[in-house]
Amino acid sequence: MPLSKRRRFPVEIILLCVRWYCKYGISYRDLAEMMSDRGVSVSPTTIFRWVQRYAPEIEKRVRPNQGPRSRSWRVDETYVRVGGRWRYLFRAVDKHGRLIASMLSGRRDTGAAYRFLRKALRVVSDYPPSSITTDKLASYPKAILRLQNEGLLPQDVEHRTSKYLNNIIEADHGALKRVIRPTRGFQTMKTAAATLTGFEVMRMIRRGHYNKRGCRATSETHLVSQLFGFAA
Repeated sequence: MPLSKRRRFPVEIILLCVRWYCKYGISYRDLAEMMSDRGVSVSPTTIFRWVQRYAPEIEKRVRPNQGPRSRSWRVDETYVRVGGRWRYLFRAVDKHGRLIASMLSGRRDTGAAYRFLRKALRVVSDYPPSSITTDKLASYPKAILRLQNEGLLPQDVEHRTSKYLNNIIEADHGALKRVIRPTRGFQTMKTAAATLTGFEVMRMIRRGHYNKRGCRATSETHLVSQLFGFAA
């Protein structure tokens, strides 16, 4: 089914709003006012619905073009407020700061660490890690051992707990938080996960962390336009 089916607005306008919201960390109300200045009358609620629908779709279409990642991982969690409570955003980047995967979780236990690492391994299945650097959370060694026992992670992978080596992902948390801050928290885990997916993928595009050789796009606008099959 076409993504724009039953939509009152052209898909170009929808994607523009989704990109701007996820890229610049502005409020829905401010974005609605910006669009009104450009002759497009759209409500903040409508833009919210677009973000929920299209942000995961942009991520889905960009992922095959993300290119390889280093086998040296940096894994850490940061806090995100959802429904008035703090939740955990698990994130992994390679040693160059390129995003591997992220996952929102209500818990910070072994089960959550296992699910996240398994998700990350699926994302980069062609080049599994040779080393994983984490903080000293006790859940990670157990999760790594379980993945090794299941044959999903190489037996010779090195697990390191170095705060110095994890500076790169901790700094990246801060950059992401600056985009999250205008949201003033999320209401549900579902809406938070969809919106955070949009933030992550737009940051990846903005920083050029996708495989340009396999894509004719020369800019963020051209990339999204190409992925959705229309001219920018």
